[in-house]
Amino acid sequence: MFAYIKGTIEEKWNTHIVIEAGGIGYKIFMPSSAIQKLPEIGETIKINTYYYVREDNISLYGFITKEELKMFELLLSVSGIGAKSALTMLSEITPSRFALAVVSNDVSNLTKIPGIGTKTAARIVLELKDKLKTEQAIQKNEKAEEIIVRGDNQTEAISALQVLGYAKKEIEKAFEKIDTNNLSVEDIIRKALIVLAK
Repeated sequence: MFAYIKGTIEEKWNTHIVIEAGGIGYKIFMPSSAIQKLPEIGETIKINTYYYVREDNISLYGFITKEELKMFELLLSVSGIGAKSALTMLSEITPSRFALAVVSNDVSNLTKIPGIGTKTAARIVLELKDKLKTEQAIQKNEKAEEIIVRGDNQTEAISALQVLGYAKKEIEKAFEKIDTNNLSVEDIIRKALIVLAK
């Protein structure tokens, strides 16, 4: 319903902010790490939003980047993960590290997040990897892709960026602008995200 809200920051709290836009004050829940990065009260800002509707709860959740929003949506798609758990995860791990943990089956990295046990972390990895495989299969069926020989780090980075919602074609174009030689998977992802955000 709301793709984003652009307005003036009226209040900043540990769990949420209030943005005034068009004479209306919107209470937007955000990861604490994102709230710390926001400008001062009185400044104008644009926040990507997710309109969360449940029988007993209607709330707005906000994110500085589209990658954070995509990660939030992915986490909500995992059984047993609610909005509060998803926000906690976003406060503790960046979207690039999260995507990397999913594609590399790194359950131990996810269990470092408060409130995320081994079973939950394993479920997140399993469900999101299955989702990624399904999306890749659909893309391959839609049209045969040209074969490009890539190193393991590049292949893993592509999978991680696809977890964050980017199409393979977009990623390939971004890679043309990056020298990926001798870079770690996380560095490739980070540089690609900068290019993709433009």
